[in-house]
Amino acid sequence: MYDVIVVGGGPCGSAAARFCAESGLKVLVLEEHASIGYPVQCAGLLSCNAFDECRVTERSVFQEVSGAKIISSGGSVLEFDSGKTKAYVVDRAALDREMAENAANAGAEFRLKSYVCGAENGRVFVRGQSGREEIPAKMIIAADGPRSVLSRCYGLKRQEMILSGAQAEVSFPGFHNLVEIYPGASEDFFGWVIPAGEGRARVGLCGGENVPQRFSEFLKRFGSGNVHLVSGTIPLGVMPKTYHDRTLFVGDAAGFAKPTSGGGIYTGVRSAFHASETALECIEKDSFSDSDLKRYEGRWKADFGRELKIGMMMYKMRRNLPDDRIDDICRILSRPDIRDDIIKYGDMDRPGVIIRKVLKRPAVVKALGLAACMEIKSVFSS
Repeated sequence: MYDVIVVGGGPCGSAAARFCAESGLKVLVLEEHASIGYPVQCAGLLSCNAFDECRVTERSVFQEVSGAKIISSGGSVLEFDSGKTKAYVVDRAALDREMAENAANAGAEFRLKSYVCGAENGRVFVRGQSGREEIPAKMIIAADGPRSVLSRCYGLKRQEMILSGAQAEVSFPGFHNLVEIYPGASEDFFGWVIPAGEGRARVGLCGGENVPQRFSEFLKRFGSGNVHLVSGTIPLGVMPKTYHDRTLFVGDAAGFAKPTSGGGIYTGVRSAFHASETALECIEKDSFSDSDLKRYEGRWKADFGRELKIGMMMYKMRRNLPDDRIDDICRILSRPDIRDDIIKYGDMDRPGVIIRKVLKRPAVVKALGLAACMEIKSVFSS
């Protein structure tokens, strides 16, 4: 019998497997695809904190990014460049493989082409190269993505919504160190241009509906040199309960993507660490009741739960902002004193600090509306 079965061999699954194996647990990772890292379903932009959490070398890094430029539909530009590395553009397939290698080197066992179709009382039901199997484990860590099979199997309530995204790697003359954000390209999220080394960029867009059409129109702005196309989904809104029947849900399976950016590596790997700690405690105590599993929920909430709550509120507010209001906000935030605060206090993974500071500016309150600002502030005091 395995101590822990991890369902999913992406970054969250490999991180959980590594943490558990380093603690001396017997770990099996079940991955449905034939290779780790494919298909790629990520923009490949990681904050410095997220990259550090992955505990990998820099061999997957294409480029370093020092800031961003937000370009509104009305032509207003909010640009902030810290002058130092704030994020990394990576080869996600290479990153995933290195994380899996590290987990395997720590003692975790991997099985590819192994589709998990259900679980019950610590038994995982698998279809793979050996046919149908039933594999027992003391604990299960579900890292099986935004459309988690295990959450459906258990009948758990899922995240609030799932957005769709598409991205193409294109020819992009010159060398750039800023990510470009285009709020007007998608009324319920945004479009982006991520520099990916000399003469290349990743052009993408995410939203709730009509994404292929929106993406096609957005891509036309940047020529026709399409090198590589990827697509994926982003879960927004944490599932109400992230544990059930010896199982802990991590990463996208739990709905931990950041609503402000769609990124999920930082929160995903952090949740994998908390799940591993909880699994180790349960196994050492030989106790797997809901009260034992609930400790996991307490841990991730204390770590990044408030940030996700703030992010979700900001996302819902953004959906109700017309283009002209976004244009006004960009012009206000471009004021030197506010821009300096963004550079000094901005954090891709924990935006609460800069949001709190910006909301002290009367011009920002006026642009957003007093009621909206009071609603945001209520989250900080909750």
